[in-house]
Amino acid sequence: MANRRSGRRSQRTPRRGPLVGGGLLVALCLVSWGWLAVWAIGLLAGAAALSWWGWRAHRHAVAGEREWRRQDAVLANNRSLADVDELSGTQFEELVAARLRADGCTEVERVGGGGDQGRDIAGQLPDGRGMVVQCKRYAPHRAVGAPAMQRLLGTRTHFAADIALCVTNTRYTAQAVEFARANGIALVHRDLLGPWLGGARLDTLIELNGAGLGDRRHLRVWRRAYGDGPRRRRTPRPGTPTS
Repeated sequence: MANRRSGRRSQRTPRRGPLVGGGLLVALCLVSWGWLAVWAIGLLAGAAALSWWGWRAHRHAVAGEREWRRQDAVLANNRSLADVDELSGTQFEELVAARLRADGCTEVERVGGGGDQGRDIAGQLPDGRGMVVQCKRYAPHRAVGAPAMQRLLGTRTHFAADIALCVTNTRYTAQAVEFARANGIALVHRDLLGPWLGGARLDTLIELNGAGLGDRRHLRVWRRAYGDGPRRRRTPRPGTPTS
């Protein structure tokens, strides 16, 4: 009787060893697959991020090359003063900005237009000094006067710039030159603009600071070359007899 009972008990007792082992194996597989999925997602995300970064870098390089070619075209197409005289005010500002970049100036930005607060171009010289630039594209027979220098001085003070530079395709009046030199404003006039477009360095032009202007001999030569411009027709005063 005892043997039969013990045999029945042994037959009824479930064998848990294989079930537990199988469960552990399934759990390990699930964990392994989970880690593999995490690694796969991480690799895909990394590959996507790397591809995005490469695309951005390529796009930036292409944009930079396109901008460089545009700047080079601007300089190449305006090497003569006769070409510069035909530019609009905005085109003249773009030309000056391109020449500043070619001289190693950084963060050069054309900001001319409504609300520019007196600065057509902002940027930094190669040595890191901040600058504000005013561009004056006039007919060659005209001259930039002292009021423009006064406004530029206020602009330099307002933006706390180290250098104030005025560039024109014409000349400055004697009063403008006197005011600029007294207040540390750098001047580039027509006789210096030509060499600058030809490759002269900006730092050498700043040292000259408008040299060659102001005397009567230069003014006579200038007027023989460009004239006085169209003369204004005087309107007779009321009551004045006319012939």
